[in-house]
Amino acid sequence: MPVLSPGTTQTLTELELKWQHWHEECERHLQDGTFASSPHLESLCKIMLGDEAALLEQKELLNNWYHFLVTRLLYSHPTVKPIDLHFYAQSSLDLFLGGESSPEPLDNILMAAFEFDIHQVIKECSIALSNWWFVAHLTDLLDHCKLLQSHNLYFGSNMREFLLLEYASGLFAHHSLWQLGVDYFDYCPELGRVSLELHIERIPLSTEQKALKVLRICEQRQMTEQVRSICKILAMKAVRNNRLGSALSWSIRAKDAAFATLVSDRFLRDYCERGCFSDLDLIDNLGPAMMLSDRLTFLGKYREFHRLYGEKRFVDAASLLLSLMTSQIAPRSFWMTLLTDALPLLEQKQVIFSAEQTYELMRCLEDLTSGRPVHGEPDAQRLQDDDIETTKVEMLRLALARNLARAIIKEGSLEGS
Repeated sequence: MPVLSPGTTQTLTELELKWQHWHEECERHLQDGTFASSPHLESLCKIMLGDEAALLEQKELLNNWYHFLVTRLLYSHPTVKPIDLHFYAQSSLDLFLGGESSPEPLDNILMAAFEFDIHQVIKECSIALSNWWFVAHLTDLLDHCKLLQSHNLYFGSNMREFLLLEYASGLFAHHSLWQLGVDYFDYCPELGRVSLELHIERIPLSTEQKALKVLRICEQRQMTEQVRSICKILAMKAVRNNRLGSALSWSIRAKDAAFATLVSDRFLRDYCERGCFSDLDLIDNLGPAMMLSDRLTFLGKYREFHRLYGEKRFVDAASLLLSLMTSQIAPRSFWMTLLTDALPLLEQKQVIFSAEQTYELMRCLEDLTSGRPVHGEPDAQRLQDDDIETTKVEMLRLALARNLARAIIKEGSLEGS
């Protein structure tokens, strides 16, 4: 039996002539009864002639109708043109099934393929298959080969993008494959970014490691709102777990001034209760981030005051402490703590606060104890009824008076000399 071998110079016409000659020779042997004495050889000869009845007698050896189609065409129409395939496919399907059963979903897909109806193939695959993997990749390949005459769908996307979006959405529903979905969304120019933003917001941030993965994906794609949202969620979780350093770090990363203020207040409250700061490395290295909110600025500057005091740079520490109060950046509820911090500086052998600075401290103390509101903040009348606070106030007044006298004498001596 002549066949068209790859790499030969034989033309299709030459093959047809050779095959026709071979076919006629086989038919002559059959008609002459050459194989009459051997039913098996005679049956084999009929099969090689493409006899449909003989082929169907061996139906149990064929798994399905397209095996029957290939065998039939090989021995009856080996040079069939692609455009004619669907006619042979339909007749082979009808002959093989014989009306005993209905076509399977795969049969419909193959029939559409034989008809070169690409959209019907995609439609049948979408109906028959359990997920979008095959149709998404098939459509993508066809589109890259310029074989998909697609049209824009009613929501602005084309067939390729629609199927990629569906497949990517399915990946996002999987606990471990969602990151693959991100790459598919990236290859959807019309609606990919919008879809990614919507799906990113629905990812459960069960662990900080997963949250960091999501955050990195958003930052790589300049998804600012999603970055802020994730950072705020992580900051809130950290606050609930009393991890103030982590909460402050996330709120700064989210550029959320309100939440940074809330966390800063928690830091200050903890300081008042414990007498020391937690997460010193973070507070010491706030840098420009402390400008995010007034309360965060105060936290950073107040920590700087303690650092200066620890380094015995008392003059610088005193100037910073006073500026925190006079600039109104310190919360009124923290004024007594700041004034109490001034006591050791007032009691130093060396005069630290000048007379003018001492007057400013006195004014702040009087504003606090008189109960007059400052810049809309609630009054501090409760201080007048608190014995401990009253004792502090008396000590401060005494220390301020003594320091004022020392400062005036020192400044007078300097002027006299």
